[in-house]
Amino acid sequence: MLTCKDFLNELNEYLDETGDPEIRRRVQDHIAECPNCWVVFDTTKKTLHIYKGLEPQEIPQDVHQRLMEAIQKKCAAKAQRV
Repeated sequence: MLTCKDFLNELNEYLDETGDPEIRRRVQDHIAECPNCWVVFDTTKKTLHIYKGLEPQEIPQDVHQRLMEAIQKKCAAKAQRV
């Protein structure tokens, strides 16, 4: 039986329809039994469906720069904790 944490770790491969068939079956079983994880699954699946239908958009250079700085800051903070 998968835990909710296990489910979250396997969700990406499940949605991509890759990975071990036994793990996929266990994820399906978990989704059927856990309403909270079903909501996560359903919401994520719908979000991906919408996202895949969109055309890529350019973001302004200043927004890109701020985003990269925020990511680098977050990664550096995480590296210090480890």
